[in-house]
Amino acid sequence: MKKRMHKVLIFTMTVALLGACSGAGSGGDGNKAKEGQGTEKPVKDITKEPAEIVFYSNNGDPTESFDFRFGDSLRKKFPNYTIKYIMRGQGTNLPELLAAGTRFDIFFTTIGNFENFAFDSAIEYDMTGLIESSKVDLNRFEPTIIDAIKQTSGGKMYALPVFNTNLVLYYNKTLFDKFGIAYPKNGMTWEQVTELSKRLSRSEGGTQYYGFTQSPLHSVRMRQLPIPLADLKTDTPTINTDDRWKTYFQTVFINPTSEPTVQDMLLKENKVPSAAEFAKTKNVAMFNYVSSLMTVWEKEFKELDWDMVSMPTFKELPGVGSQSYPAYFGITKMAQNKEAAMEVLKYMTSDEFQTELARKGIMPVLKNETIQKEMGKESPFKDKNWSAVFYNKFAPIPPLVPYEAQLAGVYQSYGTKTQIGTLDLNTAMRQAEEDAKKQIADFKQKQVK
Repeated sequence: MKKRMHKVLIFTMTVALLGACSGAGSGGDGNKAKEGQGTEKPVKDITKEPAEIVFYSNNGDPTESFDFRFGDSLRKKFPNYTIKYIMRGQGTNLPELLAAGTRFDIFFTTIGNFENFAFDSAIEYDMTGLIESSKVDLNRFEPTIIDAIKQTSGGKMYALPVFNTNLVLYYNKTLFDKFGIAYPKNGMTWEQVTELSKRLSRSEGGTQYYGFTQSPLHSVRMRQLPIPLADLKTDTPTINTDDRWKTYFQTVFINPTSEPTVQDMLLKENKVPSAAEFAKTKNVAMFNYVSSLMTVWEKEFKELDWDMVSMPTFKELPGVGSQSYPAYFGITKMAQNKEAAMEVLKYMTSDEFQTELARKGIMPVLKNETIQKEMGKESPFKDKNWSAVFYNKFAPIPPLVPYEAQLAGVYQSYGTKTQIGTLDLNTAMRQAEEDAKKQIADFKQKQVK
Protein backbone atom coordinates (compact mmCIF):
# COMPACT_ATOMS: atom_id res chain seq x y z
CA MET A 1 0.00 0.00 0.00
CA LYS A 2 2.83 2.39 0.91
CA LYS A 3 4.70 1.53 -2.32
CA ARG A 4 1.51 2.17 -4.36
CA MET A 5 0.93 5.53 -2.68
CA HIS A 6 4.59 6.47 -3.28
CA LYS A 7 4.26 5.73 -7.02
CA VAL A 8 1.05 7.76 -7.28
CA LEU A 9 2.74 10.72 -5.54
CA ILE A 10 5.74 10.59 -7.89
CA PHE A 11 3.42 10.42 -10.93
CA THR A 12 1.36 13.39 -9.72
CA MET A 13 4.44 15.53 -9.10
CA THR A 14 5.85 14.67 -12.52
CA VAL A 15 2.63 15.71 -14.28
CA ALA A 16 2.59 18.96 -12.31
CA LEU A 17 6.19 19.73 -13.20
CA LEU A 18 5.55 19.01 -16.88
CA GLY A 19 2.53 21.29 -16.77
CA ALA A 20 4.58 24.05 -15.17
CA CYS A 21 7.33 23.67 -17.77
CA SER A 22 4.75 23.82 -20.54
CA GLY A 23 3.28 27.00 -19.07
CA ALA A 24 6.70 28.61 -18.71
CA GLY A 25 7.58 27.78 -22.28
CA SER A 26 4.53 29.64 -23.59
CA GLY A 27 5.28 32.79 -21.62
CA GLY A 28 3.43 32.06 -18.39
CA ASP A 29 0.25 30.25 -17.43
CA GLY A 30 -0.86 28.16 -20.38
CA ASN A 31 -4.58 28.78 -19.81
CA LYS A 32 -4.01 32.52 -19.47
CA ALA A 33 -2.02 32.58 -22.69
CA LYS A 34 -4.88 30.91 -24.52
CA GLU A 35 -7.38 33.31 -22.99
CA GLY A 36 -5.22 36.27 -24.00
CA GLN A 37 -4.93 35.03 -27.55
CA GLY A 38 -8.64 34.66 -27.75
CA THR A 39 -9.39 38.21 -26.55
CA GLU A 40 -6.71 40.12 -28.50
CA LYS A 41 -8.19 42.52 -31.06
CA PRO A 42 -6.42 42.88 -34.40
CA VAL A 43 -4.88 46.31 -35.01
CA LYS A 44 -7.06 48.28 -37.38
CA ASP A 45 -5.27 49.32 -40.57
CA ILE A 46 -7.02 52.51 -41.63
CA THR A 47 -5.06 52.62 -44.88
CA LYS A 48 -7.26 49.74 -46.08
CA GLU A 49 -10.36 51.89 -45.77
CA PRO A 50 -11.33 54.58 -48.30
CA ALA A 51 -10.52 58.18 -47.42
CA GLU A 52 -10.23 61.48 -49.26
CA ILE A 53 -7.20 63.63 -48.40
CA VAL A 54 -7.26 67.15 -49.83
CA PHE A 55 -4.06 69.24 -49.87
CA TYR A 56 -4.02 72.99 -50.25
CA SER A 57 -1.22 75.50 -50.50
CA ASN A 58 -1.38 79.20 -51.27
CA ASN A 59 2.14 79.17 -52.74
CA GLY A 60 0.77 78.90 -56.28
CA ASP A 61 2.68 75.74 -57.27
CA PRO A 62 1.07 74.10 -60.30
CA THR A 63 -0.68 70.74 -60.09
CA GLU A 64 2.05 69.12 -62.17
CA SER A 65 4.64 70.12 -59.58
CA PHE A 66 2.49 68.75 -56.73
CA ASP A 67 2.02 65.43 -58.51
CA PHE A 68 5.72 65.11 -59.37
CA ARG A 69 6.83 65.80 -55.82
CA PHE A 70 4.04 64.19 -53.80
CA GLY A 71 0.77 63.22 -55.47
CA ASP A 72 1.91 60.38 -57.75
CA SER A 73 3.86 58.65 -54.98
CA LEU A 74 1.05 59.03 -52.43
CA ARG A 75 -1.55 57.56 -54.77
CA LYS A 76 0.72 54.57 -55.36
CA LYS A 77 1.36 54.07 -51.63
CA PHE A 78 -2.29 54.57 -50.60
CA PRO A 79 -4.48 53.07 -53.36
CA ASN A 80 -7.55 53.31 -51.12
CA TYR A 81 -7.09 57.03 -50.57
CA THR A 82 -8.22 59.72 -52.98
CA ILE A 83 -5.44 62.34 -53.02
CA LYS A 84 -6.49 65.78 -54.23
CA TYR A 85 -4.72 69.11 -54.54
CA ILE A 86 -6.29 72.56 -54.67
CA MET A 87 -4.03 75.06 -56.41
CA ARG A 88 -4.28 78.72 -55.48
CA GLY A 89 -5.83 80.80 -58.20
CA GLN A 90 -8.87 82.87 -59.00
CA GLY A 91 -11.57 81.74 -56.61
CA THR A 92 -9.22 79.50 -54.64
CA ASN A 93 -7.35 81.99 -52.50
CA LEU A 94 -7.37 81.00 -48.83
CA PRO A 95 -10.04 83.53 -47.72
CA GLU A 96 -12.26 82.47 -50.63
CA LEU A 97 -12.00 78.78 -49.76
CA LEU A 98 -12.81 79.46 -46.13
CA ALA A 99 -15.75 81.70 -47.01
CA ALA A 100 -17.13 78.99 -49.30
CA GLY A 101 -16.69 76.31 -46.64
CA THR A 102 -14.36 74.30 -48.87
CA ARG A 103 -12.67 71.57 -46.87
CA PHE A 104 -8.99 70.81 -47.14
CA ASP A 105 -7.28 68.35 -44.81
CA ILE A 106 -3.62 69.32 -45.08
CA PHE A 107 -2.37 72.89 -45.47
CA PHE A 108 1.23 73.34 -46.54
CA THR A 109 3.49 76.28 -47.14
CA THR A 110 6.88 77.54 -46.02
CA ILE A 111 8.07 78.53 -42.56
CA GLY A 112 6.80 81.95 -41.51
CA ASN A 113 4.05 81.83 -44.10
CA PHE A 114 2.52 78.76 -42.46
CA GLU A 115 2.27 80.44 -39.08
CA ASN A 116 0.97 83.65 -40.60
CA PHE A 117 -1.81 82.14 -42.72
CA ALA A 118 -2.78 79.18 -40.53
CA PHE A 119 -2.94 81.16 -37.30
CA ASP A 120 -4.66 84.15 -38.88
CA SER A 121 -7.30 81.85 -40.42
CA ALA A 122 -7.63 79.72 -37.25
CA ILE A 123 -7.22 76.46 -39.19
CA GLU A 124 -4.27 75.15 -37.16
CA TYR A 125 -4.60 71.84 -35.30
CA ASP A 126 -2.25 70.51 -32.61
CA MET A 127 -0.94 67.23 -34.01
CA THR A 128 1.04 66.25 -30.89
CA GLY A 129 -1.28 63.38 -29.97
CA LEU A 130 -1.39 62.04 -33.53
CA ILE A 131 2.40 62.25 -33.81
CA GLU A 132 2.82 60.27 -30.59
CA SER A 133 0.22 57.61 -31.44
CA SER A 134 1.71 57.22 -34.93
CA LYS A 135 5.18 56.83 -33.39
CA VAL A 136 6.78 59.53 -35.55
CA ASP A 137 10.25 60.11 -34.07
CA LEU A 138 10.97 63.86 -34.09
CA ASN A 139 14.63 63.21 -33.26
CA ARG A 140 15.15 62.08 -36.87
CA PHE A 141 14.58 65.60 -38.19
CA GLU A 142 16.97 68.51 -38.59
CA PRO A 143 16.57 69.91 -35.03
CA THR A 144 16.41 73.62 -35.92
CA ILE A 145 13.28 72.94 -37.98
CA ILE A 146 11.37 71.19 -35.19
CA ASP A 147 12.50 73.82 -32.68
CA ALA A 148 11.15 76.58 -34.94
CA ILE A 149 7.71 74.90 -35.12
CA LYS A 150 7.45 74.61 -31.36
CA GLN A 151 8.84 78.07 -30.68
CA THR A 152 6.04 79.88 -32.49
CA SER A 153 3.26 77.74 -30.99
CA GLY A 154 4.13 77.43 -27.34
CA GLY A 155 5.47 73.89 -27.71
CA LYS A 156 2.63 72.55 -29.85
CA MET A 157 3.10 70.73 -33.14
CA TYR A 158 0.80 72.30 -35.69
CA ALA A 159 2.72 70.76 -38.59
CA LEU A 160 5.48 68.44 -39.70
CA PRO A 161 8.24 69.49 -42.11
CA VAL A 162 8.23 67.42 -45.29
CA PHE A 163 10.86 69.04 -47.50
CA ASN A 164 13.49 71.66 -46.99
CA THR A 165 15.36 74.18 -49.07
CA ASN A 166 18.17 76.68 -48.69
CA LEU A 167 19.78 79.32 -50.86
CA VAL A 168 22.28 78.43 -53.57
CA LEU A 169 23.91 80.47 -56.31
CA TYR A 170 22.67 79.51 -59.79
CA TYR A 171 24.69 80.64 -62.78
CA ASN A 172 24.16 80.84 -66.52
CA LYS A 173 27.12 79.07 -68.13
CA THR A 174 26.34 80.63 -71.51
CA LEU A 175 26.95 84.15 -70.22
CA PHE A 176 30.19 83.18 -68.48
CA ASP A 177 31.38 81.57 -71.73
CA LYS A 178 30.23 84.60 -73.75
CA PHE A 179 32.35 86.98 -71.69
CA GLY A 180 35.27 84.59 -71.17
CA ILE A 181 35.00 84.42 -67.39
CA ALA A 182 35.63 81.32 -65.27
CA TYR A 183 32.63 79.70 -63.58
CA PRO A 184 31.93 80.26 -59.86
CA LYS A 185 33.00 77.62 -57.31
CA ASN A 186 31.70 76.26 -54.03
CA GLY A 187 32.88 78.23 -51.01
CA MET A 188 33.06 81.72 -52.50
CA THR A 189 32.61 84.82 -50.32
CA TRP A 190 30.32 87.77 -50.99
CA GLU A 191 33.36 89.88 -51.88
CA GLN A 192 34.38 87.39 -54.57
CA VAL A 193 30.87 87.19 -56.02
CA THR A 194 30.62 91.00 -56.03
CA GLU A 195 33.80 91.21 -58.11
CA LEU A 196 32.45 88.57 -60.50
CA SER A 197 29.22 90.49 -60.80
CA LYS A 198 31.01 93.69 -61.76
CA ARG A 199 32.88 91.88 -64.55
CA LEU A 200 29.70 90.33 -65.93
CA SER A 201 27.51 93.44 -65.65
CA ARG A 202 27.40 95.37 -68.92
CA SER A 203 25.18 96.70 -71.68
CA GLU A 204 25.95 95.06 -74.99
CA GLY A 205 24.09 94.82 -78.30
CA GLY A 206 21.07 96.56 -76.84
CA THR A 207 20.81 94.06 -73.95
CA GLN A 208 21.50 94.86 -70.32
CA TYR A 209 23.30 91.98 -68.60
CA TYR A 210 23.16 91.69 -64.83
CA GLY A 211 26.07 90.00 -63.10
CA PHE A 212 24.06 89.15 -60.01
CA THR A 213 20.58 89.36 -58.59
CA GLN A 214 18.55 87.65 -55.90
CA SER A 215 15.05 87.27 -54.52
CA PRO A 216 14.88 90.10 -51.97
CA LEU A 217 12.19 88.41 -49.90
CA HIS A 218 14.02 85.08 -49.64
CA SER A 219 17.26 86.89 -48.87
CA VAL A 220 15.56 88.54 -45.88
CA ARG A 221 13.69 85.46 -44.70
CA MET A 222 16.70 83.14 -45.01
CA ARG A 223 19.37 85.64 -43.96
CA GLN A 224 22.78 84.31 -42.96
CA LEU A 225 23.06 86.74 -40.07
CA PRO A 226 20.76 85.41 -37.32
CA ILE A 227 19.04 88.72 -36.60
CA PRO A 228 15.47 88.44 -35.27
CA LEU A 229 12.98 90.61 -37.15
CA ALA A 230 11.60 91.91 -33.87
CA ASP A 231 12.39 91.84 -30.16
CA LEU A 232 10.10 89.19 -28.65
CA LYS A 233 9.97 90.89 -25.25
CA THR A 234 9.12 94.38 -26.45
CA ASP A 235 7.45 93.64 -29.81
CA THR A 236 9.61 96.26 -31.51
CA PRO A 237 11.31 95.94 -34.91
CA THR A 238 15.09 95.49 -35.05
CA ILE A 239 15.63 96.96 -38.52
CA ASN A 240 16.92 100.33 -37.24
CA THR A 241 18.38 99.25 -33.90
CA ASP A 242 20.59 96.30 -34.84
CA ASP A 243 23.56 97.43 -36.98
CA ARG A 244 23.87 93.97 -38.48
CA TRP A 245 20.99 94.87 -40.79
CA LYS A 246 23.07 97.62 -42.40
CA THR A 247 25.94 95.18 -42.88
CA TYR A 248 23.57 92.64 -44.38
CA PHE A 249 21.87 94.97 -46.85
CA GLN A 250 25.15 96.57 -47.89
CA THR A 251 26.76 93.17 -48.55
CA VAL A 252 23.88 91.22 -50.11
CA PHE A 253 21.69 93.91 -51.72
CA ILE A 254 23.81 96.94 -52.59
CA ASN A 255 27.39 95.88 -53.35
CA PRO A 256 26.75 93.11 -55.94
CA THR A 257 24.63 95.44 -58.13
CA SER A 258 26.70 98.61 -57.80
CA GLU A 259 28.07 98.59 -61.38
CA PRO A 260 26.94 101.90 -63.01
CA THR A 261 25.03 100.44 -65.99
CA VAL A 262 23.18 98.09 -63.64
CA GLN A 263 22.34 100.93 -61.26
CA ASP A 264 20.96 102.99 -64.11
CA MET A 265 18.78 100.11 -65.32
CA LEU A 266 17.52 99.22 -61.81
CA LEU A 267 16.47 102.81 -61.25
CA LYS A 268 14.82 102.97 -64.66
CA GLU A 269 12.90 99.69 -64.22
CA ASN A 270 12.27 100.32 -60.50
CA LYS A 271 12.63 96.61 -59.75
CA VAL A 272 15.20 93.88 -59.26
CA PRO A 273 15.48 91.17 -61.94
CA SER A 274 13.86 87.95 -60.75
CA ALA A 275 13.84 84.23 -61.54
CA ALA A 276 12.10 85.03 -64.83
CA GLU A 277 15.04 87.14 -66.05
CA PHE A 278 17.46 84.39 -65.06
CA ALA A 279 15.61 81.37 -66.47
CA LYS A 280 13.54 82.88 -69.31
CA THR A 281 15.03 86.18 -70.50
CA LYS A 282 18.50 84.77 -69.69
CA ASN A 283 20.22 88.10 -69.11
CA VAL A 284 21.23 87.41 -65.48
CA ALA A 285 24.56 85.66 -64.93
CA MET A 286 24.16 84.68 -61.24
CA PHE A 287 20.96 84.28 -59.26
CA ASN A 288 20.83 83.62 -55.52
CA TYR A 289 17.66 81.62 -54.89
CA VAL A 290 16.11 78.56 -53.26
CA SER A 291 17.63 75.20 -54.12
CA SER A 292 14.26 73.76 -55.22
CA LEU A 293 13.68 76.15 -58.13
CA MET A 294 14.46 73.62 -60.88
CA THR A 295 11.79 71.23 -59.57
CA VAL A 296 9.12 73.90 -60.05
CA TRP A 297 10.49 75.37 -63.29
CA GLU A 298 11.70 72.15 -64.90
CA LYS A 299 10.78 73.16 -68.45
CA GLU A 300 12.60 76.49 -68.23
CA PHE A 301 15.72 74.95 -66.70
CA LYS A 302 15.87 72.28 -69.41
CA GLU A 303 16.22 75.12 -71.92
CA LEU A 304 19.00 76.83 -69.94
CA ASP A 305 22.69 75.91 -69.75
CA TRP A 306 23.12 76.30 -66.00
CA ASP A 307 24.71 74.96 -62.87
CA MET A 308 24.91 75.96 -59.21
CA VAL A 309 27.39 76.48 -56.39
CA SER A 310 27.03 77.11 -52.70
CA MET A 311 25.64 80.42 -51.53
CA PRO A 312 28.41 83.02 -51.03
CA THR A 313 29.36 83.51 -47.40
CA PHE A 314 30.36 86.34 -45.10
CA LYS A 315 34.11 86.18 -44.51
CA GLU A 316 33.42 86.54 -40.79
CA LEU A 317 31.18 83.42 -40.96
CA PRO A 318 33.02 80.90 -43.17
CA GLY A 319 31.01 77.86 -44.12
CA VAL A 320 27.67 79.31 -42.95
CA GLY A 321 24.97 79.50 -45.58
CA SER A 322 21.36 80.53 -45.40
CA GLN A 323 18.81 79.48 -42.84
CA SER A 324 16.81 76.40 -43.73
CA TYR A 325 13.46 77.17 -45.32
CA PRO A 326 11.28 74.12 -44.71
CA ALA A 327 7.76 73.55 -45.95
CA TYR A 328 5.37 72.70 -43.13
CA PHE A 329 2.45 70.33 -43.70
CA GLY A 330 -0.27 70.68 -41.07
CA ILE A 331 -3.52 68.82 -40.57
CA THR A 332 -6.32 71.38 -40.36
CA LYS A 333 -9.15 71.65 -37.85
CA MET A 334 -11.60 70.93 -40.65
CA ALA A 335 -9.86 67.69 -41.70
CA GLN A 336 -12.46 64.99 -42.27
CA ASN A 337 -10.26 62.02 -41.31
CA LYS A 338 -7.36 63.19 -39.18
CA GLU A 339 -6.01 59.67 -38.58
CA ALA A 340 -5.84 58.96 -42.31
CA ALA A 341 -4.21 62.35 -42.93
CA MET A 342 -1.64 61.49 -40.26
CA GLU A 343 -0.86 58.20 -42.01
CA VAL A 344 -0.08 60.19 -45.14
CA LEU A 345 2.19 62.62 -43.29
CA LYS A 346 3.91 59.76 -41.46
CA TYR A 347 4.79 58.24 -44.82
CA MET A 348 5.91 61.60 -46.24
CA THR A 349 8.46 61.88 -43.41
CA SER A 350 9.63 58.26 -43.69
CA ASP A 351 13.11 57.29 -44.88
CA GLU A 352 11.55 55.79 -48.00
CA PHE A 353 9.72 58.92 -49.10
CA GLN A 354 12.50 61.29 -48.04
CA THR A 355 14.96 59.27 -50.13
CA GLU A 356 12.60 59.51 -53.07
CA LEU A 357 12.41 63.29 -52.66
CA ALA A 358 16.20 63.57 -52.44
CA ARG A 359 16.66 61.58 -55.63
CA LYS A 360 14.28 63.98 -57.40
CA GLY A 361 16.46 66.89 -56.26
CA ILE A 362 14.27 67.99 -53.36
CA MET A 363 16.07 68.65 -50.10
CA PRO A 364 15.05 66.20 -47.33
CA VAL A 365 14.26 67.29 -43.76
CA LEU A 366 15.96 64.36 -42.04
CA LYS A 367 19.48 64.56 -40.59
CA ASN A 368 20.45 61.41 -42.46
CA GLU A 369 23.64 61.60 -44.51
CA THR A 370 22.79 58.44 -46.44
CA ILE A 371 19.60 60.08 -47.71
CA GLN A 372 21.39 63.37 -48.39
CA LYS A 373 23.89 61.56 -50.62
CA GLU A 374 21.00 60.52 -52.89
CA MET A 375 20.37 64.16 -53.79
CA GLY A 376 19.51 64.62 -57.47
CA LYS A 377 20.35 61.08 -58.64
CA GLU A 378 17.03 60.65 -60.47
CA SER A 379 16.52 64.30 -61.32
CA PRO A 380 16.40 65.46 -64.95
CA PHE A 381 19.45 67.50 -63.87
CA LYS A 382 21.44 64.71 -62.22
CA ASP A 383 24.69 65.98 -63.78
CA LYS A 384 24.54 69.27 -61.83
CA ASN A 385 26.63 70.22 -58.80
CA TRP A 386 24.30 68.90 -56.08
CA SER A 387 27.11 69.20 -53.52
CA ALA A 388 26.26 72.92 -53.47
CA VAL A 389 23.07 72.19 -51.52
CA PHE A 390 24.83 70.72 -48.48
CA TYR A 391 28.18 72.53 -48.81
CA ASN A 392 27.40 75.17 -46.14
CA LYS A 393 26.00 74.70 -42.67
CA PHE A 394 22.57 76.11 -41.97
CA ALA A 395 22.56 79.52 -40.32
CA PRO A 396 20.70 79.47 -36.98
CA ILE A 397 16.99 80.30 -37.16
CA PRO A 398 16.50 83.28 -34.81
CA PRO A 399 13.41 83.50 -32.58
CA LEU A 400 10.34 83.95 -34.77
CA VAL A 401 7.42 86.29 -34.14
CA PRO A 402 3.76 85.63 -35.09
CA TYR A 403 3.89 88.53 -37.56
CA GLU A 404 7.08 87.22 -39.21
CA ALA A 405 5.68 87.32 -42.74
CA GLN A 406 4.51 90.94 -42.45
CA LEU A 407 7.86 92.23 -41.17
CA ALA A 408 9.83 90.24 -43.72
CA GLY A 409 7.77 91.92 -46.42
CA VAL A 410 8.51 95.38 -45.01
CA TYR A 411 12.24 94.73 -44.63
CA GLN A 412 12.69 93.34 -48.14
CA SER A 413 10.72 96.25 -49.59
CA TYR A 414 13.09 98.81 -48.12
CA GLY A 415 16.12 96.64 -48.82
CA THR A 416 15.09 96.63 -52.47
CA LYS A 417 14.81 100.44 -52.45
CA THR A 418 18.43 100.67 -51.33
CA GLN A 419 19.42 98.25 -54.08
CA ILE A 420 17.72 100.12 -56.91
CA GLY A 421 18.89 103.47 -55.51
CA THR A 422 15.63 105.21 -54.60
CA LEU A 423 16.64 105.48 -50.91
CA ASP A 424 19.96 105.65 -49.10
CA LEU A 425 20.56 102.99 -46.48
CA ASN A 426 20.03 105.13 -43.36
CA THR A 427 16.77 106.63 -44.63
CA ALA A 428 15.52 103.19 -45.68
CA MET A 429 16.19 101.74 -42.22
CA ARG A 430 14.31 104.56 -40.48
CA GLN A 431 11.30 104.33 -42.77
CA ALA A 432 11.27 100.54 -42.53
CA GLU A 433 11.16 100.81 -38.74
CA GLU A 434 8.09 103.06 -38.87
CA ASP A 435 6.27 100.78 -41.30
CA ALA A 436 7.19 97.72 -39.23
CA LYS A 437 5.74 99.31 -36.10
CA LYS A 438 2.46 99.87 -37.95
CA GLN A 439 2.41 96.24 -39.07
CA ILE A 440 2.89 95.04 -35.49
CA ALA A 441 0.13 97.35 -34.22
CA ASP A 442 -2.25 96.15 -36.95
CA PHE A 443 -1.49 92.54 -36.11
CA LYS A 444 -2.19 93.07 -32.42
CA GLN A 445 -5.42 94.90 -33.21
CA LYS A 446 -6.63 91.92 -35.26
CA GLN A 447 -5.86 89.58 -32.35
CA VAL A 448 -8.04 91.67 -30.04
CA LYS A 449 -10.96 91.41 -32.46
